[in-house]
Amino acid sequence: MAENTDALAPREEEVDVHFEPVIRLTEQVDTKTNEEDEEPIFKMRAKLFRFDTASAEWKERGTGDVRLLKHKETKKVRLVMRRDKTLKVCANHLLTSDMKLQPNIGSDRSWVWKVAADYAESPPTSETLAIRFANSDNANQFKSAFEDAQKNNAELSGSSESKEEKDEEKKDEPAAAAEEKKEESKEEPKAEEEKKEEEKKD
Repeated sequence: MAENTDALAPREEEVDVHFEPVIRLTEQVDTKTNEEDEEPIFKMRAKLFRFDTASAEWKERGTGDVRLLKHKETKKVRLVMRRDKTLKVCANHLLTSDMKLQPNIGSDRSWVWKVAADYAESPPTSETLAIRFANSDNANQFKSAFEDAQKNNAELSGSSESKEEKDEEKKDEPAAAAEEKKEESKEEPKAEEEKKEEEKKD
């Protein structure tokens, strides 16, 4: 059967179906990472492990960029690491002076350290972590940045403690002055009475 090529011949109607969205997304939602007030001072790709005490073996926690973030106001530095793609936090803790980086046995590109409270999970947990880099140079760069951050945080903690001590001293000063005044006011009437007694004797 020959096909009808007449342009004016009636054709089947083309149905153009249009669906209205149920919900219109008019506002753009900003996703907060809680890192807005911090600036990265170190960033390097690595693989993180945690020691599972129940099974007595190392378990992988994630691969991604390990970063040291310095707070713009407090100047304190914390370690944060997120997994690739999902960006789920696999390490999050402040670097304190009691943490000691120790070389992992049999490797010059990995370090082990203990954390009293890691906030990657809720509630925070005490962890033994190990981190492995692509080569020993990267591992040494991390160690240097890690220890510098520890010193920075220790100095900030020391200065804040001395400030608190000074504030306490300032609070004690008015109280001590008031006590001295009270003692002086008690002694004055005694001196007057003694003077009167001497005059009577004369």
